[in-house]
Amino acid sequence: MIAVIRSLLFLVVLILLTLVVCSTLLLCFWLPRQTRRHIEKMWVMPTIWLIKHLLGIKYELHGKENLPQQPAVILCKHQSAWETIVLQEVFPDVLYVWKKELKFLPFFGWALALTPMISIDRGAGKNALTQLLTQGKLRLSQGYPVIIFPEGTRVEPGKKRRYKIGGAYLGVEAGVPVIPVALNSGEAWGRNAWLKHPGTVKVSIGPAIPTAGVDAQEVNDRAEAWIEAEMRRISPHLYANETA
Repeated sequence: MIAVIRSLLFLVVLILLTLVVCSTLLLCFWLPRQTRRHIEKMWVMPTIWLIKHLLGIKYELHGKENLPQQPAVILCKHQSAWETIVLQEVFPDVLYVWKKELKFLPFFGWALALTPMISIDRGAGKNALTQLLTQGKLRLSQGYPVIIFPEGTRVEPGKKRRYKIGGAYLGVEAGVPVIPVALNSGEAWGRNAWLKHPGTVKVSIGPAIPTAGVDAQEVNDRAEAWIEAEMRRISPHLYANETA
């Protein structure tokens, strides 16, 4: 019952916060990109506080020594909306790749279109990769790290989908390292669940994968191998039935 009340309060406060911050951002569309980015954080930081203190979802960070000191492509496991919010605290100034059609959502989508996030038309086929490379290389050259979810969508804890090569390809073409990240956020915050449960999310950052002189497929394979092995370490109960 407590989790239900907390989740409802979170939803109500989040809606109000979104309306206020998105309206502010829309009114300030003429300001420089960096200023609009600071306005966006007026939504991000309070939301992170609500997640920690209202929902009771904390996180443990492993592999702090692997935090990138330069622009990098971060290939991350994707289980819930949690990582699209809280990883902005772990990786300051990080940008995400998002579906272009989100910009048509009232307020939130309109405001998102004013940020330097990377928008991709997933229905564009091979042109989607071109969009990723063009925008991604620009943002990386501007000093932003870029998070990409290689499985392409949220995946239930304990399961996986095919790792798409786009993120690794961006790392190789931009000449920046690729950082693998494993996490188990879906155990507290379900894939499409409005009901959230208190808990501690484990976030594990792996060693940088160099991209110089390496093809994108090898980089992608190495990232996938590290992430999936680390998922078995941080959530062993979800893989207990696997056969050797």
